[in-house]
Amino acid sequence: METTTLPKDAILIVNAHSRRGQDNFDQAREKLEAAGVRLIAAHAVKDPEQMAATVRQAIDSGAPMVIVGGGDGSMSSTVDEFVGKDCVFALLPLGTANSFARTLGLPLDLDGAVRAIATGRRRRVDLGMIDRDYFVNAASLGLSPMIGQTVPHKLKRYLGRVGYLVWAAKCSVGFRPFRLIIDDGTQEHRLWSTEVRILNGPYHGGVELSDHADVDTGEIVVQAVVGRSKPRLAWDWYAKFFKLRDRDAHTLEFHGRAFRIDTRPPQRISIDGEVLARTPVMVKIAPGAIEVAVAADA
Repeated sequence: METTTLPKDAILIVNAHSRRGQDNFDQAREKLEAAGVRLIAAHAVKDPEQMAATVRQAIDSGAPMVIVGGGDGSMSSTVDEFVGKDCVFALLPLGTANSFARTLGLPLDLDGAVRAIATGRRRRVDLGMIDRDYFVNAASLGLSPMIGQTVPHKLKRYLGRVGYLVWAAKCSVGFRPFRLIIDDGTQEHRLWSTEVRILNGPYHGGVELSDHADVDTGEIVVQAVVGRSKPRLAWDWYAKFFKLRDRDAHTLEFHGRAFRIDTRPPQRISIDGEVLARTPVMVKIAPGAIEVAVAADA
């Protein structure tokens, strides 16, 4: 019989380079142990490049649950290690946007996240894929990768989502629309676009962008901001941020298990906040790929 109970033994791995990682590592360790989670080991990783290797070693050691603390980039860079393994992926949202935690209905404060890990349940969820790279939440092409690749770390660290908006205004000056080609295997769609979001969940950058994307639908959602107008792109983010009635007026969505995406000219692709790919790519869903820890009432 499949159990929904979370393990009580775990290894904690925190990205100490994330926005609040270093400040919260000691608190997280103390609060988890006080809540009844037995920590086999705890690691504060100062070099983000070592996160995946540290998680891989923890899983290979036989830990029944690995708790990853950091932002969406930390979750995306380590989630590949959980695929096909009998290990629960638990997360402490310590980043700027924490989109994956929002999708899972997890509390964004440390006490609430610890409580969910200590008293919550398992949930099997889908992952998105860009070629062979798994991601937890969203990928994007257009203006977002330009922002993610160039935004100063201190601006993101101290101003959070506001810092992104400030830098977005600066980056938009030199940005140009592009031709988008989406092939769903039976039909090819061609259109002008200023931004494309590839969604495994509703959130990207901490903003709810789609009413149809979720981590248990068995489908990937490709959402394009259509046309060549940069003010229209700005309005789309504004309307979605404030959940206005006409927030979907300038976007077109495609739903399915797999798509081939190409652009003219080629575009960089940001995967959960990190620029890791470039068009053309295959995007698809990996249904029920991992088990995550969620709150008992989620």
